[in-house]
Amino acid sequence: MDGKEITTQPWTNKLSNAAQLGGIETSIIDNGLGRGTRIAWINTGTGLRYKVVIDRAMDIADAFYNQHSLAWLSHAGVMPPQPFSGKGIDWIRTFGGGLITTCGLSHVGGPESDEYGERGLHGLVSNIPAEIESIIQPDPVAGKMEMSITGIIKQTQVFGPILELRRTISGILGEAKIRIHDEVINRANTTTPHMMLYHCNLGWPLVDEGAEIVWEGAWQSRDGNPNNPIFREGNDFKTCPAPLEAHNGGGEEAAFIDIDADAEGRCHCGIRNAALGIELAIRFQKSQLPWMTNWQHWGKGEYVTGIEPGTHPPIGQAKARAQNTLIQLAPGERLTYDLEIEVLTL
Repeated sequence: MDGKEITTQPWTNKLSNAAQLGGIETSIIDNGLGRGTRIAWINTGTGLRYKVVIDRAMDIADAFYNQHSLAWLSHAGVMPPQPFSGKGIDWIRTFGGGLITTCGLSHVGGPESDEYGERGLHGLVSNIPAEIESIIQPDPVAGKMEMSITGIIKQTQVFGPILELRRTISGILGEAKIRIHDEVINRANTTTPHMMLYHCNLGWPLVDEGAEIVWEGAWQSRDGNPNNPIFREGNDFKTCPAPLEAHNGGGEEAAFIDIDADAEGRCHCGIRNAALGIELAIRFQKSQLPWMTNWQHWGKGEYVTGIEPGTHPPIGQAKARAQNTLIQLAPGERLTYDLEIEVLTL
């Protein structure tokens, strides 16, 4: 013996294939509006499983914990990327919702046009397919419980700007966690504006009447109206209501939050549903993503709240430039972002 202790696991001598516990399975949707779209199902072996849409910037669509859906899905659901959807509000035509839709890489907010160009709602990146760099499967028999999928998403055009996102989504068998590590690099030879937002769309049954929206920090309503229908002093906007008639159609409200961080600089937010006995916790570094937006859209049959960490609120490139907060990446410069999503039992 070499002196190392041999740890016996419940599957010792009983496991033929790691997929019996979990892992990553890639496939292509072959029917409906999403036909032809590449996806990867990731199973953590804990009850948490989720769908990575490879052809949509490796965003995450469906997500489940045991029998409970965590994410809100639009009526369309997963759709193929639309590379020319960068004008006006075309973005919402293929917005599938899902656990994470990435916004950016150079603009986050509504449509706008100025001397720097024309920019559509929430930017281009979510409509760009990834080039898969690696898929690492777990090997529990060999003691390797980690798994990951890494891809490159290129937001590019001749003469620039040229931004590249290298995304790794990883986890460990036996942990109900999703880890996202993003690196954004300016591949152009000129300075390039940059904005980033993670549009986390949470829905029923995680989001239901009485569920708690978890965040702390100084806030203001998106419209700045002290009498905002939801985000006003004295109103309980952190408890999910019943569907609202006022939100049928385009009814919605949002708050911009200067989210609090703990002693280690980490921010915590999410949804706590005591009736289900679970909490979806979202964590990130304040130094990387200093803002959070809470979007609330409680329409009948379109019932969703968004928890959205970002480099900025969705104010748009023009306003960020005017406020002198727009990030300018020099040629070759890169920034990294880390997001962790965990399902906790109460």
